[in-house]
Amino acid sequence: MTIPKIDIHVHTTMYAEIEMPRFVGDHFASPEEIRKKYAAWGIESGIILPQVSNECAFSVQSNEDAFIIAHSYSDLFMWFCNLSPRMGNNDAKTDFSEFIEHYKRYGAVGVGELTFNMYIDDPMTENLLYHCGECDMPALIHIAPNMYGCYGVIDDIGLPRLEKILKKYPKLRIIGHSQPFWAEISTNVTPKNRNAYPGGKVTEGRLTYLLREYDNLFCDMSAGSGYNAMVRDPDHAYRFMEEFQDRMMFGTDICAPHNEMKLSHWLDDAVNSGCISQTVYRKICRDNAIRIMKIDYYRENQKKSRQ
Repeated sequence: MTIPKIDIHVHTTMYAEIEMPRFVGDHFASPEEIRKKYAAWGIESGIILPQVSNECAFSVQSNEDAFIIAHSYSDLFMWFCNLSPRMGNNDAKTDFSEFIEHYKRYGAVGVGELTFNMYIDDPMTENLLYHCGECDMPALIHIAPNMYGCYGVIDDIGLPRLEKILKKYPKLRIIGHSQPFWAEISTNVTPKNRNAYPGGKVTEGRLTYLLREYDNLFCDMSAGSGYNAMVRDPDHAYRFMEEFQDRMMFGTDICAPHNEMKLSHWLDDAVNSGCISQTVYRKICRDNAIRIMKIDYYRENQKKSRQ
């Protein structure tokens, strides 16, 4: 039996119909285009992740834009705020709690997707993440393999810097995402393949160790990276989802109208064929997002604000 899913990772804009095309010729999907995709894929609602870092895109998106979309399409979207560690005073002592609490008051349910190209244990990055933890806001991070030529917070093979942060800030909830994050599901990680989509059977990797060791680490299954980590070795994926059923969350990472994301139907097939239990399926598809992002609390506040 399938259930309506919550997409924890989507990109959209209010201005899709008049937006200047990106250099590759496409543009963000509009809310109504996403609504149609959601209906076809069995998705109830999604969380908008604004793009505020120019390492990720020439066409950046403000937190205010994400708020307006979520407010205008309250049946379809929620939103994260997004910050760069250089905002404020460009200082490792900037009080980001002031910014985060401001956006929380307007309904933000998390921080991210963090895509600035700095080391995750850089003092300025640490400062931002520390305040995410102090404000009880999950931080969704895109892991990058190196500085320059890519986007995302940087870590090395084996994710040692991520482990340092998880250990140092136990109140911080980190949601991991990207090719270098999911490549660590197996041991065959190399400098050449970690920012791509490694294939083949999975031999239990560093990601499994980190999830067992640190209960403040969670997994964003969106995009080709999350999907590839599952389908490269389905038998391992079913065991992985069973063990970490409280730490994994469904997502799409829709970036354009033509995107086709296969994870939703793959999860439906997995539960309908008995490869995963209804409990595991429900947690991954919606319950974990509701719990980790405190979505019921958000929805109740939104309802009160409209009364």
